[in-house]
Amino acid sequence: MRNENQNAARMVLGDVEVIRVVEWQGPFAPTSGMFPGAGGDVWRDNEDWLAPDHWEPDGDLAVLALQTWVLRSGGRTVLVDTGVGNGRERPGMPPFHRHQGDFLGLLARAGVLPEEVDVVVNTHLHVDHVGWNTVEADGEWVPTFPNARYLVPAADDFHYGPGNSYGNNAREVDRLIYEDSVAPIHRAGQAVLWDGLHRVDEHLTLESAPGHTPGSSVLRLASGSDRAVFVGDLLHSPVQILEPCCNSDACLAPAQAVASRRRILGRAADERELLVPAHFGGAGAVEVRRAGGGFALGPWAATGQGQGPSTPAGG
Repeated sequence: MRNENQNAARMVLGDVEVIRVVEWQGPFAPTSGMFPGAGGDVWRDNEDWLAPDHWEPDGDLAVLALQTWVLRSGGRTVLVDTGVGNGRERPGMPPFHRHQGDFLGLLARAGVLPEEVDVVVNTHLHVDHVGWNTVEADGEWVPTFPNARYLVPAADDFHYGPGNSYGNNAREVDRLIYEDSVAPIHRAGQAVLWDGLHRVDEHLTLESAPGHTPGSSVLRLASGSDRAVFVGDLLHSPVQILEPCCNSDACLAPAQAVASRRRILGRAADERELLVPAHFGGAGAVEVRRAGGGFALGPWAATGQGQGPSTPAGG
């Protein structure tokens, strides 16, 4: 993966400033393994705009970004997801194992200091969404953002927590993730568990969208006439807009994930919500249109250097 050194990109939606902070971006995994349900021709048929921001044709690799979205809303600073974190034991996860990056430096260069963060949203509790919840201090993990409320989906907190044997003991790494990146937030009294709907402020609302994980969620933004929805891992690739029945290999409840994806895509198309996934490369955010019985891509947001289709693609 290649580190991203570009300055954070910004846009304004109504009264909310949105800042995109990219920790890294690059080829991640073979498409056949990561998206086993994708049609065999969908990548080649859309190569003219999938490459290079979302697909590396030579190796047939999905290109992903790891990024945090910073929202300045109602006088407060809100972070949406916190990446991988530094110095974590992540056996079996080579891209994340003992990772070392400059995430806090990237935030600082975007004008965000840890003590200034008011709210942290974890869309779900996977490894690459909670890592910078904490930092190591004197041999212990402590909250990175000392003045923040951490909004954590209750269903994920239970599923990955000790009461459910850290994800039913399916993977040892799930215990490690919870113990170093979630449990310290509870001990500090900064975790806020929620379910269903949760109003963050006058512009921002959290909503459950389960399937990828039991507590996977989306964050809806409505300010003035502008609308956006930060969808976490509801999608990892634009191919899933064209083929919404295609899950990633990390979706725990495949049928439920498809239902959530279709519901959120349909509303985004009908209400002209800008779709903001956690891992899209290129511009990072895109409009969605209905096309027959499915969906198509509309214009990309001006939040990055990459280019996507300027007119709807696919069907």
